[in-house]
Amino acid sequence: MKTYIYLLAICSLLSCKKDNKGEPTPQNVSPIDLTKIDNGNRVMMQTFYWDVEPRGEWWNTITPKLDDWKANGVDRIWLPPATKGASGGYSMGYDPSDYFDFGEYNQHNTTKTRFGSRAELENLISKAHENGLQVIADIVIGHNNGGGKEWNPKRNKDTYTLFDETHGNASGKFNRTYKCFHPNDYATSDEEASFYPEQDLSHKVPYVQDWLWKKEESVAKYYKNIMKFDGWRFDYVKSFGAWVIKDWMKSVGGFAVGELWDGNPENLKSWVDASGISAFDFACFYNLEKALDRNKDMRELLTSQHPQLRTLRPEKAVTFTANHDTEKDQNADNIIAADKKLMAYAYILTHSGYPCIFYSDYENKAFKTKLQKLMLIHRSLSIGEEKILLATQNEYVASRSGNDKSPGLLLFINNGDTPSERTIITHWKNKILIDYSGNTYFFYKTDDEGKVTIKMPANSYAVWSLGE
Repeated sequence: MKTYIYLLAICSLLSCKKDNKGEPTPQNVSPIDLTKIDNGNRVMMQTFYWDVEPRGEWWNTITPKLDDWKANGVDRIWLPPATKGASGGYSMGYDPSDYFDFGEYNQHNTTKTRFGSRAELENLISKAHENGLQVIADIVIGHNNGGGKEWNPKRNKDTYTLFDETHGNASGKFNRTYKCFHPNDYATSDEEASFYPEQDLSHKVPYVQDWLWKKEESVAKYYKNIMKFDGWRFDYVKSFGAWVIKDWMKSVGGFAVGELWDGNPENLKSWVDASGISAFDFACFYNLEKALDRNKDMRELLTSQHPQLRTLRPEKAVTFTANHDTEKDQNADNIIAADKKLMAYAYILTHSGYPCIFYSDYENKAFKTKLQKLMLIHRSLSIGEEKILLATQNEYVASRSGNDKSPGLLLFINNGDTPSERTIITHWKNKILIDYSGNTYFFYKTDDEGKVTIKMPANSYAVWSLGE
């Protein structure tokens, strides 16, 4: 018995596994060192979730994480709205009051924002730049909140549209009255949907344009030149015309992405063409949610039938599997189930688009190591022509052809409750394949036509590429 156990141990050490034809895998085959391949791909990190804790300490909480994020392929960090909101220390920043209070004025019952002080924010930005990371500011310019009450002749009643040093704007920069909101002498409403209609900021008012992006002390130029932000995430862009972003970008430039919450890929394409910037790929998100979770039908990922922004404008698509809004929303159709989340990440990190990683997913101990492997695959193997090789109710198989530096990959997702076995024609001929996701430990060999039969465990994914 001892001899039998000893032989099993030796066999394991020598990687005596069988390929799909039952032949021993050559002992000199080993995984490629993916750290030596760099295809230029990177990811953005969303650095927060809804109602982050501890209040007043978030900038200090995430600053020590920058080294790790950079080492794992992050090139940009997306921060929450950094200035004082109407809810003071409880505000997530999406109720903007003072665009120039980064946690230094005592207003709305607090000096710090929910995230910390101005000094702590400046330290975070400085450390990020030392790590070669760009810092993306979340900009909420559709509506305001937290102002004082004033008589509004345009609405013939009192409205909370007075923002000055004693009414929610302690910085004294960009003071506002009812003339800055709808309706006014220039417009009755925005081109698109309004939110908080009485405090719906009017971008056609010259004074508002000056303070938001045109003058030297404007919000845009202060964020860029004084606070040293590198780019922009525009919140709820349905609430104003795309021309606003186009003008803003002409003034300050930088990377930018808009939140156009719309699952229609044609609407997303039209908007990125009109604004000139990227957009979050809600079409991709909802296709994944339906494929993996709601409908449990992987044919939702057949992009010939269900396009995504990344298939129409890949250079303008920011893909994601979760964000602060989807994860706080109890609507099941806006959330990808936790047990399907890594499959969704396997998809966005092997396909075209610029992936955004959600903080709560990356810092989840159950996900972190697997996500790091997928992020390494993204910046090494995820390159070249993209082909969907198979899509059934439970299975999805796609390939990337690679280039002169990278061999490319084969992604296999089995969303079913039973194991799967499929014969696939790959772009590799007479090669040994290894799973770089770490989810399986089989070796397979393709034949002289590139054909290989792969077995996949239930409810799992694998990313295959060449051994050496």
